[in-house]
Amino acid sequence: MSIVQHYLKEVESVIAKGPYKDTWASLAKVETPKWYMNSKFGIFIHWGVYSVPAFDNEWYPRNMYQKDSKCYQHHIEVYGLHKSFGYKDFIPMFKAEKFDPQAWATLFKEAGAKYIMPVCEHHDGFQMYDSEISDWNALKMGPKRDLIRDLKKAVEEAGLTFAASSHRAENFFFFNGAMSFESGLNHEGCEEPYGYRRLVDGTDGVPHQLEDYKEKVPTEHLEDWLARCCELIDKYQPKILYFDWWIQNKEFKPYLRKLAAYYYNRGLEWGQEVAINYKEDAYVKGTAIFDVERGQLSGINPSFWQTDTSVAKNSWCYTQGNEYKKPHDIICDLIDIVSKNGTLLLNIGPKADGTIPEEDTYILKSIGSWLNDNGQAIYNTRPWTVYGEGPTQPETGAFTDTHRSDYTSEDIRYTYHPPYLYASIMKWPENGQVSLKALGKSQKIFRGYLQKISLLAYDYPVDFTTTDEELSLSVKKNINTPYPVVVKIEIS
Repeated sequence: MSIVQHYLKEVESVIAKGPYKDTWASLAKVETPKWYMNSKFGIFIHWGVYSVPAFDNEWYPRNMYQKDSKCYQHHIEVYGLHKSFGYKDFIPMFKAEKFDPQAWATLFKEAGAKYIMPVCEHHDGFQMYDSEISDWNALKMGPKRDLIRDLKKAVEEAGLTFAASSHRAENFFFFNGAMSFESGLNHEGCEEPYGYRRLVDGTDGVPHQLEDYKEKVPTEHLEDWLARCCELIDKYQPKILYFDWWIQNKEFKPYLRKLAAYYYNRGLEWGQEVAINYKEDAYVKGTAIFDVERGQLSGINPSFWQTDTSVAKNSWCYTQGNEYKKPHDIICDLIDIVSKNGTLLLNIGPKADGTIPEEDTYILKSIGSWLNDNGQAIYNTRPWTVYGEGPTQPETGAFTDTHRSDYTSEDIRYTYHPPYLYASIMKWPENGQVSLKALGKSQKIFRGYLQKISLLAYDYPVDFTTTDEELSLSVKKNINTPYPVVVKIEIS
């Protein structure tokens, strides 16, 4: 019996014995882990063979086979013709020789993150962990080291929660472009790590839906996907399992249900609360945690949700010349997301040698410094009656993380942990005068009593008065900072 068939048999056995069955009705009984709802901030890690060329973004392995793309031309200029130097030839160059998992974990803890999620296998088909299913993995090639096990150990020793991400599903089409020219891969048939390689209606396009294909995805790919996920679950016991976008296709649905039932039952065996992340409509609402890629929501979501985004605007992995976001913008996004019942999964991209770039490190430490002073307005909180007020509203939906104006001193975001209401002033006004309109008597949102008002990060007195229109705050001491300032309001 092959290892894939072993896992397929094990899936059926675990589902048969456990309370969770592979039906949406059964999976909807799962509860969102409280530790997850309290964490609010995690670190995503895109690191792999694609970190070697460090050009354009993590889709380099696909785009290098897309004729007329800048990656295609770059590859020829730097590495030669594809048939002589293909993507797999980068693997010996991926050595991770400076990878220090303890140093990574120390940095992540300093950043204030609570859960850590490496991409264990990206679309390129190279596993960053020891696998019995494929030889194309980091223990047998490249670094000759189980990078995921080493990171998991360091992360958990630092008191952080280990999570895992699999982007294996997209490997099916990822190298389609290699079929259109003399690439050395312009023949049909599954070949690791290059997947099945198909032409989509005679083009090299990305098949966003399986309907874009004239033929179905082979059962072998779907079973291999499920087995790899189960292997990852059993070997590393991640507390969150994240999937990228392509699993929403109809043919994956039976496998998604089996995977969730298997994982949730395993979590019960471990005595751990676990969760699955999904995008679009891959999972039925209430059976897993909804994730918005590089985007936010417009209001408080009734169900806990997640944003995954990156420190860089242009790429998820390290590339030479990444365009980085500013730390205070990321902190503002974190606050906005948490105020709407969400959590932020922030990605970094280490270099091929295992070092974390200075820019990524600076951003993480800046966030950690702010959280060290203001974390009680983030961790363990829940949404208030309204998420906030002010003129600046991030766009709703995916891929909108750079589509908003700078926040103003009128932009307020609220979080709540009884008996405290936290009002994050997204940009502190020069005159120290703040208006919280949601707390005006005529708004009829808050009818309690204000016991005490203070600032989290500054030991400055706060004068306040309440009128029908607003709660007016005044701080006479000068506060000169680009970062949000948090007002702590004790209520009764």
